[in-house]
Amino acid sequence: MAAMDEVNAHFSSYPDFVYQKLQIASDTFTFAGLKSLINFPQTIYMVRDPLLSAAINSLEPLDIFTGLGQAISVDTNKIISEITDGMLIAVHDASGKVVSIYPVPQPSSRSISLPNMENNVGGSNSAFNEDLNSNLILLRSHLNDNDLRIKSYTFGSHKKNTVMLCYLEQTIDPTLLGTLTQKLEANQQTEISNLKELSSVFQFSNLSLVTHYMTHELPQNAVRAIKNGRAVLFIERLPFAIILPSLVSDMFITEDDMNYPSVFTWMLKSLRIIGSLTTLIFPGLYVALVSVNPDVLRFELAHSIARSRLDVPYPAIIEALLLLGIMELIMEAIIRLPSSIGPTVTMVGGIVLGQAVVEAKLVSNLLIIVLAAATIANATVVGFQNSYTLRLFKYLLLILAAFLGVLGLLSGLVILCAYLAGVRTFGIPYLQLIRPKGE
Repeated sequence: MAAMDEVNAHFSSYPDFVYQKLQIASDTFTFAGLKSLINFPQTIYMVRDPLLSAAINSLEPLDIFTGLGQAISVDTNKIISEITDGMLIAVHDASGKVVSIYPVPQPSSRSISLPNMENNVGGSNSAFNEDLNSNLILLRSHLNDNDLRIKSYTFGSHKKNTVMLCYLEQTIDPTLLGTLTQKLEANQQTEISNLKELSSVFQFSNLSLVTHYMTHELPQNAVRAIKNGRAVLFIERLPFAIILPSLVSDMFITEDDMNYPSVFTWMLKSLRIIGSLTTLIFPGLYVALVSVNPDVLRFELAHSIARSRLDVPYPAIIEALLLLGIMELIMEAIIRLPSSIGPTVTMVGGIVLGQAVVEAKLVSNLLIIVLAAATIANATVVGFQNSYTLRLFKYLLLILAAFLGVLGLLSGLVILCAYLAGVRTFGIPYLQLIRPKGE
């Protein structure tokens, strides 16, 4: 049947597509469906039993067959839509009749859990996990589109690992798709079990200060990226989706923002932009105004800052680097300690340590306020990869401000903008806002 041949060609790249012919009694039937959604052994048994009973009892098998589900037209788009909805398509080869059968659903091998690294407000709480079939079920539940394409690649010669590429055929930039598939197909002997090995396959620079991809646990964020013309990768045993390419808008926009009125959405975006600028500028501005350009401050403020640093025995840059180092250690400890004691230990330790260094005249009170504000603001951006980028850029501006003051801070911002303007992923500029297609 021509329509079923077209359906088979449409799903040919899907790793979970099943297209099978079975002889039941004296008739031949063709079954098609997605094994990530359908428990095929039990579903075929459910279909075969009444057909065999009809043959034994000399009943008309075609009548029994059409009664198994809902008869549908022999239309390629209709059949594809039924399959993506999780239905089993059965075809009676002799008559050409097509029936859509409600199947036995495929139980997930791993229960859907809550996200660990991403918090959401007002959106879905389901999170991707290490099982590829579970991830496909989640993705399809949020994006049931006939235009969705899924390709599977097996990597490694000793330790086999599966990588799945998902995209919308009519939306993705053809150049991006061609580059992705070419690099994936050309490096299938390479083992991919982590993001560093994936970066080597795509030939991303190890010295890049900006991540070329985003990782998301929440399926709604992955679907938003697919709709905007980007590609999503799933790697076996990694509990998140990998979005390619990464864009600057990923820092400030999340799918959950769409659950609010437009005014609130823009307010949240503005807060994230202010937070990123606070993280970058505040530490460097403190050092610049204290050690290089104190004359730009009002006398009362300059006098108050000078009094707070009266007994501090080293320059402002050393003072800032010392406290920044302690803050970085606290943030790393929060991640590594068990969740039952981590926040408590680090909060109490931070309070005690902060009070102790002020009383010992090792740092000023104002610096603690500045760095606490910068650290909190760093957490407002979307994605922990982006927060690492801001934390790194913060030190560049801090060092330039220590030598050149406010001029160095402004020069550092210009250097960062120039650097970001030159970052490209598969030819797509990092500073492009939402969609990777076009310039």
